[in-house]
Amino acid sequence: MLEVLDYPFMQRALQAALLIGIAAPAVGIYLVQRRQALMGDGIGHVALTGVALGFLLSANPVWMAVLVSVVGAVAMELVRSSGRARGDIALAMLFYGGMAGGVMIINLAPGGSTANLTTYLFGSVNTVSPSDITAIMILSAFVLLVSFGLRRQLFSVCQDEEFARVTGLPVRALNLLLAVTAAATVTVAMRVVGLLLVSALMVIPVVAAQQLTRGFATTLGLSVGFGVLVSLSGTVTSYYADVPPGATIVLIALGLFALIAAAAAPLSHRRARAAAAAGAARESEVVAAP
Repeated sequence: MLEVLDYPFMQRALQAALLIGIAAPAVGIYLVQRRQALMGDGIGHVALTGVALGFLLSANPVWMAVLVSVVGAVAMELVRSSGRARGDIALAMLFYGGMAGGVMIINLAPGGSTANLTTYLFGSVNTVSPSDITAIMILSAFVLLVSFGLRRQLFSVCQDEEFARVTGLPVRALNLLLAVTAAATVTVAMRVVGLLLVSALMVIPVVAAQQLTRGFATTLGLSVGFGVLVSLSGTVTSYYADVPPGATIVLIALGLFALIAAAAAPLSHRRARAAAAAGAARESEVVAAP
């Protein structure tokens, strides 16, 4: 199994997978909490326009995708918070506009075609370059700094914006920062998982961890652990089985979720029965009190 480390491209792929496995669930837990699980998909479609612009302008597609996806994520958050359009409408606009813009621009680039976008759409372990690793490390550091350093503030905003506003938190600024962080996470993951599948890595480890834990801090830690597990195992499996890494990672994540959900079901039933019994006991005590 260690022979994969003999190849520089696999070393880079595993480094990228490790960073992605940590960063994606760290941001995804906030998106799941505020019921924006598909936000990563919308940003991914916008990032496609950034990748195409990179080809058109002969610039680095990763950094161009960061710039465009940040603008798109901020625009979506401003539309959502303004109340002029529902969040799902803003998300739909990101989906359609991002995909159409990417396809149009890549065909305008010299020698460009939609084939150039394949590795960004679905990921590819053998195309992760040293410059990609540098970009992924910088972006991952930013994502983790925000996700862990401001976890109390972000949790409060995602849980109840009105309460967070009353307590004096800068709700608008935190929402925009979360949108920017989500955009950075999408561009971090696109080289290995792919833009069309990155949202799954942001969401599935989180919902899998929620089957086993209740506290936010514990769920966050377990989500990151699951993210690292499925990212590394999916990357290694894709090498030996010669299959796409993004699809492999997502399928392994889904399999992990299915196993945990099946194992956690009896535990959930026992907790529900215990809670019902405790409630009945309290009611009986109230009735029996003079």
